[in-house]
Amino acid sequence: MNHPVIQLLVLAAIALFLVIRLKNVLGTRTGFEKPPAVDNPRSDTVRRDFEVIEGGPDRDIIDHVPDGSESAKALAVMKQTEPGFSVDEFVGGARQAYEMILMAFENGDLSSVQDFLAEDVYDAFLSVISDREDRGLRVHANFVGVRETALTDAEFDPTTSEAEITLRFVGEMTSVVRDAEGKIVEGDPNEIKKSRDVWTFARVMGTGDPNWKLVATGG
Repeated sequence: MNHPVIQLLVLAAIALFLVIRLKNVLGTRTGFEKPPAVDNPRSDTVRRDFEVIEGGPDRDIIDHVPDGSESAKALAVMKQTEPGFSVDEFVGGARQAYEMILMAFENGDLSSVQDFLAEDVYDAFLSVISDREDRGLRVHANFVGVRETALTDAEFDPTTSEAEITLRFVGEMTSVVRDAEGKIVEGDPNEIKKSRDVWTFARVMGTGDPNWKLVATGG
């Protein structure tokens, strides 16, 4: 086997490994990744439409918000607008996105999550990171896990097809702030702290862009 063929095989193996790793980190069909433009291999549309026709409650919705609530109605319209949409998959993807975005912010590098941030949120995060750098400070953080994820609100604008979903996260992490000399000026590397955040993600549904963006943050 000649040298060019060996190089091609090695590159193909590397590409396959990266694709598998990306899917493992971001999950599938959540809207927090950029999947290839292929048909959805699942028959969710038929199953969900059947549930609505039967007139029973949609467990995919009422497992997250009270039946008959305004949020439940908004989620139902989202699923009608985009039949492939799943609340369960969205919440799972948002949970993973929360960890990725939070750690990118703590580590001072937003390049890997910029596609998931609205412009004003990105600018706000970048401002804090720049301020830390100007002061010679650096955060060293370790994510322990997400202890709670709850969907607290959902809204849908029928005139623009824009959907907004708000979730409450409770995460656990260790974090210390070090100065330019490496001395700890804040935090304890052995103390696990809870991070409570309320984040709102938005997206125009029924379009070719599957990405949800973080448009608002709170505590």
